[in-house]
Amino acid sequence: MKAEDLIHRAEDIAVAVVPELVEDQNGWMVYLVNLKNAAIENVLVSSKGYGEIDNRNLRTSELRHYIEKLEPHHFSKIEPIIEDVFGLANEYWVSFYINKTIYDKKFVFLPESINESNFVTIPFLNKKGVMIR
Repeated sequence: MKAEDLIHRAEDIAVAVVPELVEDQNGWMVYLVNLKNAAIENVLVSSKGYGEIDNRNLRTSELRHYIEKLEPHHFSKIEPIIEDVFGLANEYWVSFYINKTIYDKKFVFLPESINESNFVTIPFLNKKGVMIR
């Protein structure tokens, strides 16, 4: 059996970027939203930014986050994000288990896509932000 046969494409999860107070200052927070009717477990989220700003190739550090369990129809904070990187592609690779099956999906916020013109109401969080499903 091939390794790719063991991993399934995730559905009914989303990553959202929401403006909110971060350490008592206006900022932005990244959330993972479980839209499923089942809990997801052993969630790993890898995040990084990359691209070009002012004719310079830039790359952010890659960060990894772990969430033990995310109940159905709930959300979890992943990390704060600063506006300085909105001009880059911001990638979140999410992997998790349901029972003994592993699922994964890559979410990429394209450069300049995190802005008010793309706001929607984020399910269960009930805040406005940019969401990729």
